[in-house]
Amino acid sequence: MKNKESFNILIINYEYPPVGGGGGYICRNVAEELAALGHKITVLTSQFRGLPYYEINNNVEIHRVPVLMRNKQDTASLPSMISFVPSCISKARDLLKNYKFDVINTHFAIPSGPAGQFISNKSGIPNVLSIYGGDVYDPTKFLSPHKTIGLKQTVRKMLNTADRVISDSSDIERYAREYYGIKREIEVIPPGVRPYKGSMKKREELGLPKDKLILSTLGRLVTRKNNEELLDIFGKVQRDYACHLLIMGEGPDKANLEKKIDDLRLNNCVTLTGRVGEEKFQFLSVSDAYVSTAVHEGFGLVFLEAMESGLPIISYNNGGQVDFLKDGKTGFLINLGDKERFCHHLSELLGSPEMRKEMSNRNKNYVKEFYTRNGAEKHLSVFKEATRN
Repeated sequence: MKNKESFNILIINYEYPPVGGGGGYICRNVAEELAALGHKITVLTSQFRGLPYYEINNNVEIHRVPVLMRNKQDTASLPSMISFVPSCISKARDLLKNYKFDVINTHFAIPSGPAGQFISNKSGIPNVLSIYGGDVYDPTKFLSPHKTIGLKQTVRKMLNTADRVISDSSDIERYAREYYGIKREIEVIPPGVRPYKGSMKKREELGLPKDKLILSTLGRLVTRKNNEELLDIFGKVQRDYACHLLIMGEGPDKANLEKKIDDLRLNNCVTLTGRVGEEKFQFLSVSDAYVSTAVHEGFGLVFLEAMESGLPIISYNNGGQVDFLKDGKTGFLINLGDKERFCHHLSELLGSPEMRKEMSNRNKNYVKEFYTRNGAEKHLSVFKEATRN
């Protein structure tokens, strides 16, 4: 480190917004907050059609490297992940000729991990590895690293060789120890959310009904999000309450969801928005509650975004969200798979404007504890420790 006021940080993340999902947005929030604090931030990430190979966005310098067969903005292909490693290493070598980095912050053990660790080994720059949910454990993914021998060995090696390791939740820390036998210290730093200061829109401008209660959910349309089960639950609840379900996101499960909506005859009371960017806050701001039937969340940045919008939250209790969601306070935490209880509490919430208002006010205040500035300062503490050795 040059001095205590200034770090020069190389961030390596194969998915950095607008490419990718939650882990990328967590990374971006921290990167931009660190830049706002006066640190020099350089990001190496994947190129995607139409995106510039180089740009400066919110004081973050972004270099995008070519990868093979990245056909979807939200979902990486195996060739794109594999090709990212040599492409990233090649670009990093060029950058190191002109940049003097103090620390490398590598996001995701696979595929970013091998690239970040190789660069660290060759340059002598300490490497801090940040791990996320699907990076370590995804019960719905066929090639989840925790049950795939080659990937499991790679993740274990990355966890053991990095100078420091950061997890976004105690849930992922637990899985790192349980499935990979990791004994070393893992710093748990919750992701941060930033206050939304953009424009707002009315329901009619967003194509939503004015006279119904709006339930929202957000995320990539993948098996882990379990949105077909959410449609089953909504189908039962909407018989008794005038409500509308808003599903934000894009992904491979979209066709299945469209068929399910048609089969349940919910076409007039469910909206699939497709991919959303910052306009997600516009949709959340006109909603009445946030609902999630995801079978697992590494942390669940979307829950903080919902809290920032003042929404009560109903979700299953399997994942990192149990670190901060409080049953009966921020909303309701339901035992995984208990659809009957989910319906009960959702009906309870929809039927009580007073409960929704109380939880909304509580969440607006409580979420301030998780603003990005706090997380960025905790990251800096870990970076300082890594550079001392």
